[in-house]
This record gives sequence, structure tokens and C-alpha cells, in this order.
Amino acid sequence: MAGTAPPTTGATPSRALIVWTLVLTGAATFMAALDNLVVTTAIPVIREDLGGGLDDLEWIVNAYTLPFACLLLPAAALGDRIGRRRVFALGAAVFTLASAGAALADSTGLLIAARAVQGVGAAGIFPLSITLITAAVPAARRGAALGIWGAINGLAVAGGPLVGGAITEHMSWHWIFWLNVPIGVALVPLIRARIAESRVEGTRLDPVGTVLVSAGLFGVLLGIVRGSEHGWTSGSVLTGFVVGGLLLIAFVAWELRTPSPMLPMRLFRSRAFSTVNAAGLLMYAGMFGSIFLLTQFLQFIQHYSPTEAGLRMLPWTAMPLVVTPFAGALADRIGGRPIVATGLVAMATGLGWIAVLADPDVSYVSQVPAFVLCGAGMALFFAAVSPMVMGAVQPREQGIASGVSNALRELGGALGVSVLASVFAANGGYETPQRFTDGLTPAVWGGVAALLAAAVTILLFPTRREPAPAPAEMPAPERETVTV
Repeated sequence: MAGTAPPTTGATPSRALIVWTLVLTGAATFMAALDNLVVTTAIPVIREDLGGGLDDLEWIVNAYTLPFACLLLPAAALGDRIGRRRVFALGAAVFTLASAGAALADSTGLLIAARAVQGVGAAGIFPLSITLITAAVPAARRGAALGIWGAINGLAVAGGPLVGGAITEHMSWHWIFWLNVPIGVALVPLIRARIAESRVEGTRLDPVGTVLVSAGLFGVLLGIVRGSEHGWTSGSVLTGFVVGGLLLIAFVAWELRTPSPMLPMRLFRSRAFSTVNAAGLLMYAGMFGSIFLLTQFLQFIQHYSPTEAGLRMLPWTAMPLVVTPFAGALADRIGGRPIVATGLVAMATGLGWIAVLADPDVSYVSQVPAFVLCGAGMALFFAAVSPMVMGAVQPREQGIASGVSNALRELGGALGVSVLASVFAANGGYETPQRFTDGLTPAVWGGVAALLAAAVTILLFPTRREPAPAPAEMPAPERETVTV
């Protein structure tokens, strides 16, 4: 079995190349991550404008999430084969066109369709952005660079309620999508001109694996997003879980026997790779399932407008700007495990604080320390987790590793929203402020439990660098090639 050749470059990456890569990948991921949550604030206004039932409104959100999560792995594999910059630019272009379609939609059906295409474009943006940064930035500065990327991602996710609320309240919900268009139009040519191309020479596509994993993830995710509404034991939900699960089992069996697997199963034999991804899934489940309910608490129970609610979340959403530059640089020096573990404990403490204080008449000032803890914890997590994923695999496998990590986090987010919404519905409801709080409190404690489980999991990450599994089954030599 031939070893991995070092990356080859046409020239040593310059400071300008590194800066352009960070700026352009950061801008594209911010645009896509923001749209993942920003629309939730506008749902009541969209309902007034376009009509539609509860199912239609839920699908405006879920239509983005499903193709996004299902296509992350195929997009990463395609980037390794034909060029990561090429797939990244294509994803940005598709996302931009779909945003224009969403802005022009005059019915819920058209909006749902446009949101689905947005999800396809976003799948080409996220995993490739990490590998483009990894290829452009020297190893000694990679933790800080990926920490900046993680902070941008976290800021976009946490800032969604503020941006969505401000645009919806003072402009129109259409502008949530129109704002992406000039950004995307500027980004696509700059991506092609200013980011170095990189690919893994000698890779082959895996069409059978692509179909199996995409269809399997779709079935499981469809069951998750429908579980809280239709009941976890309903026929349609169980069908999604069973069919999706069987397809994923078939995917694993296929990947174990094919000579050119899209996702080498040996990666999961690495304790580093498995633990950091399990912690990411649990973190997204706990934190984003709780955010889904907390943003409603501020608006429906404490009667803040969308903009007011977003402004009051600033102690949370602004923390990544303060914490991440230091956390990313520190991760390069001491490793990511203590930073991620500290972040997870901080988030759990903040959510626990909120659960203890939960009351319809709770003062805003008493919640501020909890918001600060949650924001700082998110910043620490995002600053260090991506370098941990990238360091757990061989350089040429970083694209697919990024796809796995992002797919599992999306799966965790969808699971968290559905499970915590079910806990909320079982204990409370929207009838009165007190009923809402009765449901909110146990749901947020569920989020705390998920975050503490993630903290325990990340402690299993090896303290010493674990050698990435050798690709013994590969039939031909491969090397990562970077063209500056």
C-alpha cells in the first residue's frame, strides 16, 4: 500500500491567498448558515402573506434542512474528485439563484421548492469551505483560521433571530432572501479568482454509496422532523426510520466491500474522529433544540417584538466576536479538547440557569449572565471543534470528514428540535404563559442533559495525537493536489 504523498503546490500559499480564502469562505458560510435559522422569525408574517397551514409553514424550514443534510457527504466527495473550489463556487451560485427564487415566491409551494434548492446549494458550501481553508493555511496557524470560520458560523446561527426580526419588522420577509443575491453575485467570481483549487488525485466517485447514504439520511431525517407533530410511533414516522435505517445499513455494508468507498468505515475506528463527531451531534441537539423554544419565549411570553427579542439576545450572539480569536489561537497551543469541553460545560450551565429562572415574569437582567455563558460556550466549541475533526484524519480525507461532521450536526439539530418540542408539548403548551413555561422548563433541562453528555464524550478524545487510520484498502496511490 502506497503512503500518502504530501500536498503539492504550485507556490507557497501567500498571506493574500490565506486572507482571501478566509474572507470568501467565511462570507459564503455566513450567508448559508444565517438562512438556516433566519426564516423562523419570519414565519408568522409569511403565514399572513401567503397563507398555508401548519404543515406548510414547517416545511418552509424543513425543506432547507433535508437536502442540506442529505447531500453534505456527496458534495464533499465530489469536491475531492473534480475540485473543491469548483464545487464550492457551484454551491454558492445555486444558493444565490435559489434565494432569488424564494424572494419572488408568491405561494408557500414555490417558497418551499426554492428553500429546498437553497439547501442543495448550502451542501456544496459548508464541507468544502473547511477543506479549502485547511489546504490554504499552514498547519501551525490552522487552528486559529478554522476557529475564525467556526466563529462566523456560530455568529450566523445565533444572530439569525436578530437579523430575521429586524428585516421582517422594518422591511419585508422577501428581503431575507433578496439580501443574499448581491452577496452571492459578488462571491462567485471572486471564489474562482482568489481561492486556490485543491483536489485528491486518483479518487473515483461512488454512485451506489451516494444514493444509499442520501436516501437513508433523508428517511431518518424525515422521521425526525415529523415525529413531534405526528407522534413517534405513527406509521409514517416509523416507516421513515425503518426504511432510512435499512438504507444506511446497506450503505455501511457497501462501503466495507467496495474498493473505492465514499466514506471509509475505518475512520470510525479512530477514537478521536468518533468522539468529536458524537459530541458535535449532542451539542447541536441540546443547544439548538433549546434555542428553538427560547426565541419563542422572548416573543410570545415576554411580548418582545422580533427586533427587541434579537437585541436582547446580543449578550449571547456577540460573545463569539470576543472569545473566538483567543480560543482559536489557544487551541493551536494546547489542543482543542479542554477548550471544547469548557465550552460545552459553559453552555450547559447557561441553559441550566435559564431553566431555574424560567417564569413568565422573569426579568431580562437576571437572564443576561446565562446568555453570556451560552454565547461564550458556543464560541469555544466552534473555535476548536473543526481543527479536531481535521486533525483526526489523513489530509486527503479531510473533505469527507468535514461532510460527516456537518451531516451529523444537522442530524443532531433536527433531532434536538423535534425531541425537545415533544417534551415541551407533553408538559405544557401555548394556551397561557404559565403553560408555556411548564413545557419550556423540562425541555431546556433536556438540552442541558445533551450538552453534559457531549462534555463527557469529548473527554474521551485522546490527549495525545492519535495516528489517523492508514488507508490500507485503497487500490491506488492518492495525493492531495493544491493549485495556487
